Amino acid sequence: MAKRDYYEVLGVSRQASAEEIKKAYRKLARQYHPDANPNDKDAEAKFKEIAEAYEVLSDPEKRARYDRFGHAGFDGQGFGGQGFGGFEGFGADFGGLGDIFDMFFGGGTRRRRGPEKGADLRVDLELTLEEAAFGVERDIKVPREEECTTCGGSGAAPGTKAQVCPACNGSGQIQYAQSTPFGRIVQTRTCDRCRGAGRVLEKPCPTCHGAGRVRRTRSIHVKVPPGVDSGTRLRVAGEGEPGLRGGPRGDLYVFIHVRPHKVFVRDGNDVICEVKISFAQAALGDEIEVPTLEGTAKMKVPEGTQSGTVFRLKGKGIPDVHGYGRGDQHVRVQVVTPTKLSEKQKELLREFARLSGENVPGGVEKGFFEKVRDAFIG
Repeated sequence: MAKRDYYEVLGVSRQASAEEIKKAYRKLARQYHPDANPNDKDAEAKFKEIAEAYEVLSDPEKRARYDRFGHAGFDGQGFGGQGFGGFEGFGADFGGLGDIFDMFFGGGTRRRRGPEKGADLRVDLELTLEEAAFGVERDIKVPREEECTTCGGSGAAPGTKAQVCPACNGSGQIQYAQSTPFGRIVQTRTCDRCRGAGRVLEKPCPTCHGAGRVRRTRSIHVKVPPGVDSGTRLRVAGEGEPGLRGGPRGDLYVFIHVRPHKVFVRDGNDVICEVKISFAQAALGDEIEVPTLEGTAKMKVPEGTQSGTVFRLKGKGIPDVHGYGRGDQHVRVQVVTPTKLSEKQKELLREFARLSGENVPGGVEKGFFEKVRDAFIG
């Protein structure tokens, strides 16, 4: 049967870029891979056709020859022969096929050989509202891994050193070759002897038992800037776990929690409080002292102030964490009704009510039946 056009096989145009060809191939290879379609001869043939098309079109030189001569340009170099490399080297030659074989054949992940940054750490810090508002410095106890001072982080006992793993020759991985109807497949797994480290210890360090690290609690000095709030996250660079193979330390993240205040409620950069005043202060006006985050301040209460009135003390709130000014303090006044009055006080209040044209509580008033009679008789 005549071969189909390679571009048609992959479902791309003849002007397709290398990335478009690779993307189309990966999609089709996953769809028709034999392990995803067991005992399906059609899928098996389709997968072989897709791989053959990709091997040609992914190589600029082969693609140019194919564009000029078509399939005739590869006569005598059938798939799996001299012109096509079968399945060997797919992971290296075809930019990502190793991922597909890892998915279907359980190949080991590629082990990182270079330095790796250490893990980040988190601690929670509880502050008062005043500390959150104006900033504070704290020493925080942080349990973390440290390089073992006995072995210097090598994991080997003093006077000894790690040796190249004889099982994997220091690569940290073992390759297993397997012949299949489609060619030779190479699987890569983590070395069981060294667990991917590439080195083994003849005599482990007695302090860290070969780990190269020990668990310690360190005191980290943290500067909390003014204006933080619950949920604020502070980053202390380089105070996390140590890195691997000479990599940098991770970072420490401090999560802020602000305790509720007995007097103030925070609203963004503003604070709200409530103060109580007497009826006389509300009616006649007064200058009172109110609490602030920095002590007390004087505030004028004008005469005739109603209960629930809110006054603003400009700039008495919380500094902005980014340095953009400072919030205000809002003071809500609550007029307090006295609960215990002397007879003299009661008499004065009755007189005040009479002068105001109000019904006088406790005074001589018409009874209910007298009021009904007057309503009907007039």
